[in-house]
Amino acid sequence: MTRILFIGDIVGKPGRELVRRALPALVDQHRIDLVVANGENCAAGFGITPDLAEDLFSYGVHVITGGNHSWDKKEIYPYIERQPRLLRPCNFPAGAPGGGRVVATAGNGVPVAVINAMGRVFMHQIDDPFAGILIDIEAVRDQARLIFVDFHAEATSEKVAMGWHLDGRVAAVVGTHTHVPTADARVLPQGTAYITDVGMTGPHDSVIGVERHPIIQRFLTGMPQRFETARENPRLNAVIVEADETTGRAISIDRIGLSADDIEALVAAPALPR
Repeated sequence: MTRILFIGDIVGKPGRELVRRALPALVDQHRIDLVVANGENCAAGFGITPDLAEDLFSYGVHVITGGNHSWDKKEIYPYIERQPRLLRPCNFPAGAPGGGRVVATAGNGVPVAVINAMGRVFMHQIDDPFAGILIDIEAVRDQARLIFVDFHAEATSEKVAMGWHLDGRVAAVVGTHTHVPTADARVLPQGTAYITDVGMTGPHDSVIGVERHPIIQRFLTGMPQRFETARENPRLNAVIVEADETTGRAISIDRIGLSADDIEALVAAPALPR
């Protein structure tokens, strides 16, 4: 069996610090073979830089996925071209820098394909993710039996539809982007682990990661506001998917929600014997 940890949208410095502090203990305590994280909000909530991507890799993240904020920092353009483990949605039109899929080798030696796609409902009108992702699945099928999908989308209906669309074709479809964890984690009938949204890793006493007051003022007045990443009550949201590399199907999907205090307790716990 292969155990994959997926960390939901990492927001700003509070989110990065949670990952830095927690990841080694999470990998040890949960016997994780591969770590995937959505990093498109790493840079103060908007985008990711080469230095921050390298930081996440140094913490133990194997693959970083993206979304609609992938391009917010212009310095990422040349970096994403030469770093295949930093993904952007596969259904961006031809000519967009970087790629939307990679085959990574898990710690147990099993190849795992990770695919990143983005929805179109209430989002940018890019290429069709439902048709496009099938092309990427076929492209990696001979290289990896296990296929893991981060579907970065706004509409719950679009995410649920994608889960059913890919049931039996991939090991997991996990939703990102809305930053609010959902309670619908399950394995679908044909063996695909699914959750509508993993939730964010960052400050939860906020409006999806942003300081509350400017957001409330924006709703009250309709006037532009300066948005800053919040800091209060940082929490890490993630899922662990266990999958059978011989069948390509998931066995289980479990949610993790940890406060900063929970993480300190996890770090202080004795390491498990190998």
